[in-house]
Amino acid sequence: MSAVPSARPSLAWLAAATATVALLSLGTAAAPAYPGHTVSRYVPLSGGSADTDRARSDGCTAGTTGRSGVRILFFGTQESGGRLRPPGTTAGNSATRVPASRAIDAAAAWARGFSSCRARGATATLALGVNNKDDGGVGGAGAGRAWARIVQQAASAAENPAVSIAGAVDAEPGWSSPGWGRGWVRAFTSATSRTLYAAGAAGGCPTYGAASVRCNNGWTVPDVYFVAAGAAPTIRAIPQIYRTDGIQARQWAHISSWGAKRGSGTVRFAGSLSQYVACQQRSGCATTDNTAKAAWTQLRDELNAHPETRVSALPNATDVRWP
Repeated sequence: MSAVPSARPSLAWLAAATATVALLSLGTAAAPAYPGHTVSRYVPLSGGSADTDRARSDGCTAGTTGRSGVRILFFGTQESGGRLRPPGTTAGNSATRVPASRAIDAAAAWARGFSSCRARGATATLALGVNNKDDGGVGGAGAGRAWARIVQQAASAAENPAVSIAGAVDAEPGWSSPGWGRGWVRAFTSATSRTLYAAGAAGGCPTYGAASVRCNNGWTVPDVYFVAAGAAPTIRAIPQIYRTDGIQARQWAHISSWGAKRGSGTVRFAGSLSQYVACQQRSGCATTDNTAKAAWTQLRDELNAHPETRVSALPNATDVRWP
C-alpha cells in the first residue's frame, strides 16, 4: 500500500501565503487616505477696504466647511520698496502695487472670518505666500528676510485659537536663478522659526529613476531639494501636481529619493497643490487641470511606489483659485 502524502507541506505553504497576504494588507492599510481638500487663493490686492472685506468673506467660507488644514494665500511678487505685484503679472504690467503690509491686514481679516464662521471646531494653518520671480528689483536674500518679517507680524495680528500663520513660497526654476531661490529660502528660514510651505514646481527636472539632475533655467535637483526641504527642518512641501499625466509626481519622487540616498532625508511632504478651479476660471490648462483628489493620489501613489520615499501621512490637499 502506498504511503499517504503528508499534508504538512501544503499547510506550510498556506501559512506562508497567509502571512504574505497579511503583510501586503498591512502595507496597503498604512497608505494614507485622501483627506479631502481645502481652498487656496491667488490674492491680487488693491490697497483698499475691498481687500479685507473679501479676505474676511473667504475666511468665513473656509470656516463653514468645517474642514481643518492648510490654506495658502498667494500674494504675487515682491518688488523693491517693500511692495507687492499681483500674482500672474510681469514687471512691465501696469497692475496696482501695494505695500507688503497689506498682506498682514488680509491675513487678519481672513482669520477673523474663519474663526467666526467655523463649523465642527475646524482649525486652519494660513500660509502667506509669494513667488520667486526675480524681476522685482530685490535680491533673493533681502526678499526672504522681508517676507519673514511680514509673516511674523501677521502672526501677531492674526493668530487666534482657530488659525495659525505660516509662510509659503511658490519657487519655480523658470522664475529666477537657483542662487536667488536658495538665498530667499535660506534668509526666510534663518529669520523665523515659522513653518515655510514650499508650494512650487520642479520644472524640467527628471523623473524617478533617471540619472540626470538637470532642471530648467540652470537649476538642478539639489537646488530644488534645497528650497523644498534641505534649507531647514521647518520647511514642508505642498508641491504643484497639476499635470494629468503624473509627471510632476514622478519628478518629486525623484527629488525626494535624491535626498534620501545622500543621507539628507526625504522631502517632508505635507500634501499636494492642484489648480482645478483656477483652470475652470481661466482657460489654457487642458492638461494641467488635475482635481485635488487626482493630484493628491498621484503624489501618494508615486511616493509609495518606492521604499525610500514612502509616506505614512499626507495630510493636506489644497486647490487654488482666483478670487
